[in-house]
Amino acid sequence: MRISAAISNSLPELVAIRRDLHAHPELGLEERRTSAFIAQHLEALGYMVTTGLAKTGVVGTLRNGTGARSIGIRADIDALPIHEETGLDYASKTPGLMHACGHDGHTAMLLGAARALAERKNFDGTVHLIFQPAEENFGGAKIMIDEGLFDKFPCDAVFALHNEPNLPFGQFAVREGPIGAAVDEARITVHGRGGHGAEPQETADPIVCGASIVMALQTIVARNIHPMDPAVVTVGAFHAGSASNIIPERAEIVVGIRSFDPAVRDELERRIRTIAEAQAASFGMRATVDYQRSYDATINHKTETDFVRDLAIRFAGADKVVDLARPYMGSEDFAYMLKEKPGTYFFLGSRVTGEEKPLHHPRYNFNDDLLPIGAAFWTELAEAYLART
Repeated sequence: MRISAAISNSLPELVAIRRDLHAHPELGLEERRTSAFIAQHLEALGYMVTTGLAKTGVVGTLRNGTGARSIGIRADIDALPIHEETGLDYASKTPGLMHACGHDGHTAMLLGAARALAERKNFDGTVHLIFQPAEENFGGAKIMIDEGLFDKFPCDAVFALHNEPNLPFGQFAVREGPIGAAVDEARITVHGRGGHGAEPQETADPIVCGASIVMALQTIVARNIHPMDPAVVTVGAFHAGSASNIIPERAEIVVGIRSFDPAVRDELERRIRTIAEAQAASFGMRATVDYQRSYDATINHKTETDFVRDLAIRFAGADKVVDLARPYMGSEDFAYMLKEKPGTYFFLGSRVTGEEKPLHHPRYNFNDDLLPIGAAFWTELAEAYLART
């Protein structure tokens, strides 16, 4: 891989940055220390720094030459509400919070690229480095956009990556079109009539009704969605009752829904509502459905995906670049940036031994050997996109 000596020499600094961030995780929209840390580093490198978008977002802007083109590169900065179990000497110092998705590594890589871009100044145009909060929960990307991200920082294209422990170390995985799913949640409440477990005839048992709803929901993907359209309906929680001799007043079912096609997304919502309400009615009860749409599907643009693929082949070799045969069912709020601007989202593999823990696992740890690769690739990508003509 083409990693400059300057970036290789900066590895100890990048590791120190990453581990400092790892030890001090913060949840979405609360990343105050992280935001200040990033801003301080960017200011020291000569970037124009803007803070406060989506409360804790940071944008570092660097201009060089007279070119009118501009590029945006995003790193996510938030952590997860997970109790860390790695036992590392730089493990989270905040109980119940952890960088279990590698956002500490994404941030360190982009700060590494920030240094290289500022020192080399081998581009003609404007670079906007976007450090985005709240990817994991509150849709920080959409909040930044709603607060004027692309009005204040115009970008001709935007790019983002994510580490992936299930892919071989240093492998770039790209995909034109859908690469991440839309994600929604339905909370179904079955309203019954409680009473003594010894006299069920005097009650309307929401547990029995809820069980029927759970089973009926399993038919939606199998019988209502075209077999070639990816979709997932997962009952993740069923809450009801407190004792064997009490029939409760209500039951709550929590459902996770994932899809790619907007028409499929609409059909999933329609069928979930219909099944819940009709099943409840068949038991002489009532069901209410609180249906919340969350992140949209992440859809990559062809031109920018081709650009990343070609650059990755030159950077790492053809054997280190793959096109994903199918998208991931995980979701990503970079989707909102891709709805506003052309761009692409891709993965960088980190698997070495095969024993690596997956993302969101309490013993997951970002592979520091990826730091110079990510920093170098972001540097080359910005320079290639804003190449002097």
